Amino acid sequence: MKPLRVIFFGTPEFARHILEDIHKSSHEVAAVVTVADKASGRGQKVNQSPVKQYAVEHNLPVFQPEKLRNPEFLDTVKAIDADIFVVVAFRMMPKVLFEIPKLGTFNLHASLLPDYRGAAPINFAIINGETKTGVTTFFINEKIDEGNILLQKEIEISEDENAGELHDKLMHIGGELVVKTLDGLSEGSIEEKPQPYVDHPKNAYKIFKEDTQIDWNKDSQSIHNFIRGMSPYPAAYIIFRIGDEEKILKIFKGRWERIAHDKAAGELEISKREMKIYTRDGVYYPLELQVQGKKRMLLADFLNGFRNFENISIK
Repeated sequence: MKPLRVIFFGTPEFARHILEDIHKSSHEVAAVVTVADKASGRGQKVNQSPVKQYAVEHNLPVFQPEKLRNPEFLDTVKAIDADIFVVVAFRMMPKVLFEIPKLGTFNLHASLLPDYRGAAPINFAIINGETKTGVTTFFINEKIDEGNILLQKEIEISEDENAGELHDKLMHIGGELVVKTLDGLSEGSIEEKPQPYVDHPKNAYKIFKEDTQIDWNKDSQSIHNFIRGMSPYPAAYIIFRIGDEEKILKIFKGRWERIAHDKAAGELEISKREMKIYTRDGVYYPLELQVQGKKRMLLADFLNGFRNFENISIK
């Protein structure tokens, strides 16, 4: 097998792990492309992406173009003469860029395509109550997540697994699949296949803050799936009222049961020992929470902060 010369495109921690696996393989990481450094926080500290941090630590050339169509950047990339580009959790690439390498450009996506195309496949697999998911490598084309499939790896989703836990599992098998894909392309042993046609593929659109509020009119299991699908990020929330004061209360973990009741959906019962929220067909018991402006905590610690429960409700 001839080692391939790779340019890697990626930004977050998920991509950083994949870059590490490629770097430790027999293949050569010729360069890394990631997002520009950003200033954030009160002190406007400049933060580097996890991918850049890894590249700098291991003396890999790093490029951070503002525009991927920039002629100077394109000329630099062409001069590197890579065999292939690997893309993980990066922005949409123009055709003029992804067509540069001899073997093409492939992406790692955290779902079993064609289902869950889009920005949040891990979250939506859990929100929709899936019992299995996986990772897919596929050649990039001009449509988002619709290119020919190279390899796939399927795994099970456990009953109470959250998005963060599933993210880490997919990150590890994703690294293995990317290296296996590079090996196969080098050997000429992979046959790319068009994605199967599905009338109504399940979508994984980008999640915005307004999408994360819990709807207690849904059934208990759907609410449980929604909360774990949003945990730990971006986190599902409710509006918590203490008298006339309103605060955002994020819920990261809990348990549910289906029981008959005559309560209104969203009605709260709270005491020194327990927090109970009624759903359409049962009850949800939050176990890990975070009040706006405070740290994440267990329910017992949260309840210890109150003396009077009479004026507490949910909006």
